[in-house]
Amino acid sequence: MAVSKQTVMAIKSYQNQAENLVKNHLLSDSVIPYTSIIAGILVCKVIYNLTQLFSALYFKSYAGLNRVQRIEWNNRGISTVHALFIAAMSLYFVFWSDLYADFQTNGFVTFRSSTLSTFTLGVSVGYFIADLAMIMWLYPSLGGIEYVIHHSLSGIAVAYAMFSGEGQLYTFMVLISEVTTPEINMRWFLDTAGLKRSHAYLINGIVIFFAWLVARILLFVYMFYHVYLHYHQVIQMHVFGFFLVFVVPAVLAAMNLMWFGKILRGLKKTLAKRQ
Repeated sequence: MAVSKQTVMAIKSYQNQAENLVKNHLLSDSVIPYTSIIAGILVCKVIYNLTQLFSALYFKSYAGLNRVQRIEWNNRGISTVHALFIAAMSLYFVFWSDLYADFQTNGFVTFRSSTLSTFTLGVSVGYFIADLAMIMWLYPSLGGIEYVIHHSLSGIAVAYAMFSGEGQLYTFMVLISEVTTPEINMRWFLDTAGLKRSHAYLINGIVIFFAWLVARILLFVYMFYHVYLHYHQVIQMHVFGFFLVFVVPAVLAAMNLMWFGKILRGLKKTLAKRQ
């Protein structure tokens, strides 16, 4: 019994030490940005490996892909999981959380943040770093210069909001647009699997059109309107943060409009072939 009690006490001691390590170091306010970035990169690696394993077991077309196509297939698995995560969290912070609500009196909305919001942005920064590294490694197989610009601007803006705590609300508004990524990836998966003429491909194309219209066009209009209403708070931000609030969304909005034109032309072409 004495040995058993000592063992239990030793286990509890190690448990307390582990909890203190996580609470006071890994999840402390000063360290959490770095912890979340590392966590985001590691999760990307895990998802890459799981996508590779799952696809090899359950998708016959995966075996017929060449090396670059398999890497892109796995990479799109990462971007799909990230998109689902960050879109869900962004929707929560923007529309359901009280953190950025106007009725809150704890300072300007442009300077509000929390441990959860900072950690969430850090995971996204980790994803942008990992994905941009893969794009540059296989450039231009995984995406051209427009993807490099998109990921660079997004990564810088998200990292600034995470480290400074400024403009996190507008960062989450922009990140809601990631809700279109799973549909874009599904389009590529169906095309690569030889299902371009399937009903699923057509339905997915229609979903892309409406999701893109709402999340990457109308939502950006709402964001700029929100900035206009809260301009007296936005102008209090650091000059670099002020620059990011206006320039990065404007550039991304222009790219979204360009891609939306391509989506519209592609959908018209697909419908014409169906007819």
